[in-house]
Amino acid sequence: MTTQAPRAAQAVTLPASLDEAVAALAAMPAAVPVAGGTDLMVAVNSGQLRPAALVGLGRISEIRGWQYQDGHALLGAGLTHARMGRPDFAALIPALAAAARAAGPPHIRNAGTLGGNIVSAAPTGDALPVLAALEATLVVAGPGGARREVPVSHLLAGVEMLRGGELVGYVRVPLLHAPQVFLKATGRTGPGRATASVALVLDPARRGVRCAVGAIAPMPLRPLEAERWVAQFIDWDNDRAIAPEVLTAFGEYVATACVPDAEPAQDGTVPPLPPAVLHLRRTVAALARRALGRALS
Repeated sequence: MTTQAPRAAQAVTLPASLDEAVAALAAMPAAVPVAGGTDLMVAVNSGQLRPAALVGLGRISEIRGWQYQDGHALLGAGLTHARMGRPDFAALIPALAAAARAAGPPHIRNAGTLGGNIVSAAPTGDALPVLAALEATLVVAGPGGARREVPVSHLLAGVEMLRGGELVGYVRVPLLHAPQVFLKATGRTGPGRATASVALVLDPARRGVRCAVGAIAPMPLRPLEAERWVAQFIDWDNDRAIAPEVLTAFGEYVATACVPDAEPAQDGTVPPLPPAVLHLRRTVAALARRALGRALS
């Protein structure tokens, strides 16, 4: 009986700037960029991935902070969940800070990054529904100093993908200066992993509500009709009051849109949802109702 250790990467490059990292990826097309490595190492340890080379992003200081730009926050893709969970960041983008604080145990929050959460695109990524609700945009760095912007929702849906030699450098998030809420339900088997999550933000300037549901589909779902419907019942000019029955109806509206009924049978009857799916729908309804209630309180 013999054992054999997994083959290690042939080369590791540690660039000091975003453009250096892009150049390294262009020179080594088979290389894999790595920041926190919380998802990458799972794939390596399970034998699903054997990278020929790694481009480490940990020394690129320019993507580990944030700055203000034209009413937006320009967030570095290297921001860790732990950093985003701190009070100063929470005052800036409360829902994203709440999602960062809920992103698993401390060792995951200390290593995992915002950019990694986006590029990995795991359905249970806590930051993803928040970024979808905020309608955030990615600033993608390419060869030769090129920069282009891609809506986060486009990348997650596969409408626009990263090209060879490109990296997500920054995430542009509008500063709405209004209540934001992130809530999630977790399973019994472990802390942090969501079975369903809801991000909800108010946009008083447009008198709108933005909601995104995560973890129940390959990408966050936006119940646009439910958003438009509930916005007309909010008293935007005074205390943003809303009737309790409207809150309940909003939760059901969101849940039905994101967890729809089964397809009708040939005889026209609609089969009942399986108990697990029905429970998921009720969970989404409760999260959406509570999220809007907290945002308006």
